[in-house]
Parts: sequence; C-alpha cells; structure tokens
Amino acid sequence: MTLILRPPTVDDEPALRRLHVELAAEGFTFLLADGTWDEMLATFRREASGADLPPGRVRADFLVAEVDGVPVGRVSVRHALNDYLREVGGHVGYAVGRDHRGRGYATEMLRRSVERLAGLGVERVLVTCDDDNAASAAVIERCGGVLDDVRVVGDGAPKRRYWIDTAHIDTSSAAGRL
Repeated sequence: MTLILRPPTVDDEPALRRLHVELAAEGFTFLLADGTWDEMLATFRREASGADLPPGRVRADFLVAEVDGVPVGRVSVRHALNDYLREVGGHVGYAVGRDHRGRGYATEMLRRSVERLAGLGVERVLVTCDDDNAASAAVIERCGGVLDDVRVVGDGAPKRRYWIDTAHIDTSSAAGRL
C-alpha cells in the first residue's frame, strides 16, 4: 500500500464531492466547507497557513488520502484544540470512503497525522469517534489511543475520547511531515 496524504487540488473536485455525498448519507461531513470548489480550496489553504481564521477555527491541514492516484478519504489535522474540539472533534478527523475500508488506510492516515502533530510539539493528541463506531475505535487503539471517557455534548451522539501520547514518536527524521 502506498498511501499519499496531500492537499486537495482543482482536479480532485469530482472525486471528493462523490465521497462527500457518500459519507453524508452516513451522517459524516467530508468536505468541511461550503461554496464553490475554488472557495473551498481557498478555505483549506487559509486554515493550513493559520492566517485570517474566522472565530472558532484553528490552524488545520485538510489532506486528501490517495492510493494509486485514487482519492480514498481525507484527514483533518488540527494544530491546536479550542473548546469545541476539546469536547467533540479532537486534533484529528478522518474518513475513508465505503469502497476503500478495511485495508488499513484509516490506520495509516491517523498514524501519520499523529507523527505530524508530534513534530509540531503536540505532546498528547486527542482523537474522538462516535461511541458506536467500533471500526474507528479500533483504528485509534491501534495507533496508541487510550480511552479517556465517553461524553455526550448537547444533542449529539456519545463520543469516545482517546488520547495518544506522542513522547515515544521519533520526529528527528520526519520533523512533522506527512
């Protein structure tokens, strides 16, 4: 498996919009932005740079997960936590399209995201998933996640909250790269 994590491009629009529709049917927001494709790409670039972020947003990398030239999912790597992310979203959010599940892609996406955050100096990475999402819980646990608690915030579904300690990750060669 050669999985590549990279920023989205103009050419990704059809595939990522298909994944967005597919995952929306499962109750998951894939693209994290509204508007034209050019507006979305501008939003992703702005969040990656950390410049001129709207209230409530943190610096974040939105990356396409690609295997053999085919987008199979996406990952959002948030460089810091705000109140909402501390309760619900965590440092890392990932999604893999239905046809690409069960191949280790989510595990590799999360592993690389944790390495990236370790390289940025984040000592403990928060990753969350719905309490009934056994597959995602298994991914997080494979990547070293330790269950902290399960919380219900507002009217939302119960969320499992895991912490991954980054002290054991060698960042000397990767230096936070994905």
